[in-house]
Amino acid sequence: MSIRPHGNCRPHGNPQKFRYTPQSTMTYKAVLFDLDGTLLDTLEDLADSMNAVLASRGHPTHPVAEYRYFVGDGMEVLARRALPPALSEDPDEVRACVLGMRDQYGLRWKVKSRPYPGIPELLDGLTGKGTRLTILSNKPDSFVKEIARHFFSRWSFSPAQGAQPGMPRKPDPSAARAISESVGVAPAAFLYLGDTNTDMQTAVAAGMFPVGALWGFRPEGELREAGARVLAAHPRDVLALF
Repeated sequence: MSIRPHGNCRPHGNPQKFRYTPQSTMTYKAVLFDLDGTLLDTLEDLADSMNAVLASRGHPTHPVAEYRYFVGDGMEVLARRALPPALSEDPDEVRACVLGMRDQYGLRWKVKSRPYPGIPELLDGLTGKGTRLTILSNKPDSFVKEIARHFFSRWSFSPAQGAQPGMPRKPDPSAARAISESVGVAPAAFLYLGDTNTDMQTAVAAGMFPVGALWGFRPEGELREAGARVLAAHPRDVLALF
């Protein structure tokens, strides 16, 4: 067990081995999961796809590790971050890279991507407790639904939702609140599990309980600063919050 409380959950002394026990008033009926870096390790497929686009257009490519800080805010932002600085605000080049990324990722999204160790056990445990499972990602909605069907057919994610026209992307809380309303569970009864500052900011703004996934793409400090109330070192640790 390695859950690290933060903010109002911090105990006296060293928090590293503190076992967080929610108060009786904190009853979670649903979990809103981020997808990339939380449920799935998708980094290599994302990096390979964007690098293929960059190379095809004569631009420098990047090591896979750099994509930890490129991804998480949608394909357009990914393209801007991956492009050379002089071209990152060129609308035509960004648009071309987004279209290329859609094509390349459509070929690669299941080549190297895998659920993180412990995720199947977490989903089994939550399902056994009758917890509602939902997904919200800044990845295009069509990809999110196809990926969820492929990797998580054993579990019911309702909804599994990505970026949609007319709906602001995370960290805007609108989509998270819409999911809360659609499933009939109040935001305060949602635990939000994600691995980036975007996720923690979304959770805080939506009124959900923000839990940072330390196995994902971003470091502990970023999650703390963005509002994580608890940091989980392994997926099984999340079950202790129920």
